[in-house]
Amino acid sequence: MKSIADKTVLLTGATGGIGVYIAHTLAKEKATILAVSRSPEKLKKISDEVDELGGKCISFCFDISRITDLSILLNQIYEVTGTIDILINNAAIEKYRPFQHYTLEDIQSILTTNLITGMELTRLILPKMIAQNSGHIVNIASGSGKKGAPYNSIYSASKAGLIMWTDAIRQELADSSIGVSVICPGYTNAGMFHAFGLSAPSLARVSEPTEVAIAVIKAIQHNQPEVMLDGILTKLLFSNIQLFPKFGDLIFRWIGVNKLNQTCAENQMRDLEKL
Repeated sequence: MKSIADKTVLLTGATGGIGVYIAHTLAKEKATILAVSRSPEKLKKISDEVDELGGKCISFCFDISRITDLSILLNQIYEVTGTIDILINNAAIEKYRPFQHYTLEDIQSILTTNLITGMELTRLILPKMIAQNSGHIVNIASGSGKKGAPYNSIYSASKAGLIMWTDAIRQELADSSIGVSVICPGYTNAGMFHAFGLSAPSLARVSEPTEVAIAVIKAIQHNQPEVMLDGILTKLLFSNIQLFPKFGDLIFRWIGVNKLNQTCAENQMRDLEKL
């Protein structure tokens, strides 16, 4: 089992959603967390929380969507720590819309933050991991990357890409000492539906964010290739939809995924109109 204690962990999206819980759990494992976020106030808060839990947090205020500047971020990190042992690509944005209502800016921002940034960070960090013959890359994907989520199509595309890219580089690095894992949470109490006060689809398993964070730790410790946090019914669905896609569509309609996502889209677009 791989130990996380005293490892340096670069965590994107460290101050929001699941990222906060991942940071807390890493702190309990005595890791040094390199927390990246755009908000200095939230970085101060997470840093204090990590310190209280027995970990160490070094904050970097940076907009990771500036992909051409990621080398600047890494230079700042290496000046402080000298190494990155674990990379957790967690940052993500999610915008619900009917597809025709997305703007080009929406599409580019979602794909950049959710997929391209993680790819570029990994591309830049991987040579040092290979040179030191150790390291671990964790990508936080989603069940929406296993089966397209209506009214959330760009997010689904970004997470599907993340899953397939993780699969590919894991095979490339199979003969090395570098682990590669992808985590696929389903519905969580940190999700958009919860923020809008809506209920998850019937039969769907709703995970606590702490469960996702613990799954990340276990994936690193045991070098797990893929972890799905959905219930058994969803796992069975995902295992069959490649052969029977229309069956998957019917199930999504039946359990209420379509209606829930459509309501989320309506709520988000209504909020935008108020701005």
